[in-house]
Amino acid sequence: MSLNVINSAYLVAAVLFILGLKMMAHPRTAVKGNVWSAVGMLIAIVFTLWDRDIVDYKLILVGVLIGSGVGMLLALKIQMTAMPQMVALLNGFGGAASTLVAGVELMTASPQDFMNMQFLVAVGATGVIGAVTFWGSYVAFDKLQEFIFKGNPIHFKGQQALNILLLLACIVVCVLIVLNPADAFLYWILVAIASVLGVLFVIPVGGADMPVVVCLLNSYSGMAGCATGFVINNNALIIAGALVGSSGIILSDIMCRAMNRSLMNVLLGVIGPTEGSASADSIYAGKIKSVTAEEIAMLFDAANRVLIVPGYGLAVSQAQHVVRDLAGLLESKGITVEYGIHPVAGRMPGHMNVLLAEADVPYDKLKEMDEVNPSMPTVDVAIVVGANDVVNPMARTDPKCVIGGMPIIDVDRARTVVVIKRSLSPGFAGIPNPLFANDNTLMFFADGKKAFLDLIAAVKAS
Repeated sequence: MSLNVINSAYLVAAVLFILGLKMMAHPRTAVKGNVWSAVGMLIAIVFTLWDRDIVDYKLILVGVLIGSGVGMLLALKIQMTAMPQMVALLNGFGGAASTLVAGVELMTASPQDFMNMQFLVAVGATGVIGAVTFWGSYVAFDKLQEFIFKGNPIHFKGQQALNILLLLACIVVCVLIVLNPADAFLYWILVAIASVLGVLFVIPVGGADMPVVVCLLNSYSGMAGCATGFVINNNALIIAGALVGSSGIILSDIMCRAMNRSLMNVLLGVIGPTEGSASADSIYAGKIKSVTAEEIAMLFDAANRVLIVPGYGLAVSQAQHVVRDLAGLLESKGITVEYGIHPVAGRMPGHMNVLLAEADVPYDKLKEMDEVNPSMPTVDVAIVVGANDVVNPMARTDPKCVIGGMPIIDVDRARTVVVIKRSLSPGFAGIPNPLFANDNTLMFFADGKKAFLDLIAAVKAS
């Protein structure tokens, strides 16, 4: 097939990718954007296969069937609470695929390819980025799932120095690959070193910073794909990888701003706690006020504006549908109900938006942090369900704590705060929350879903 026809098809695919990304910026067009992006990828795949002289379509069909089956099974079985883990794994699979493709291309390269500097540099870049992405994503998955690693950061003496040495070793091996491209064993040495770097890159990251890492690893998977595009000389892969890589970096920067983090520190893997803070006993002692659903229902009788602030606990209890039901009940009584969404609530960007959209909560009722904070004193009742770190006043008052300086939703400035939690256990950052002991805070200890069912019954009874 003519090269002009192939590149024209890739250009159409690229346009569909860009339009799809733009549409996914709004819930009303997100589904259509997903479809357009999928069509673009289908065009890219079809014309790539058409362009190759030797293609075993039977093997490709087997791969498509297996991959589609696994993907469909995961999509049906994975709960929304585990979606961040799934995203981390998908990022890792992208990095692993890029690493393997580059390795095979190097092992089957011709002497003419060994004279191509673009090919050799791209192979080295793919090996490093792909291996870091795969193993970093696996550690991120494990930290979220808590199989081997826990959410706490892991530090040891000389950690950053070791990371720098590993990075320098990767650069040295990349140079050796360029000088001795026929020795494919060097590539797998490079992958092994980069794999260790990927693990060490993520283990010092605390759970509170995991949304940033997930975004960053998504960007890395795109950059690995882009580098692979240069390896196999495929324009569609270069464009798609560049789009994923750049959008991931932009989102990482947005997340860093939302958490008062430095993107450079994230890139170097040095985010984590600085110093210890006050103990839970000293903050909570004798100051916790527990209430019942009936007492909270009495608050609604005199309320004009209610703000619901969801967090990861909402996802764990699958309470999004009953939250919507309570909001509808309150609105039928003439009460204004809105949702305050923190950019990093949950364990991945947009986690709360997705959960509430699943429950058909109108998008215009979802208010961003910067929108709700200025008017917080006019909120009669702020209901915090499952959120912890994103409403912790220590972010404002204790610059030395792990979340020091992180912008939060200022629910403590509402007239009354109701916190729905099963216990006083800390959030993912691992620190106590003085909000629970505030004079205007009431604690409703219960599972999120059961708590809202009890609240609905109490409001109806009143």
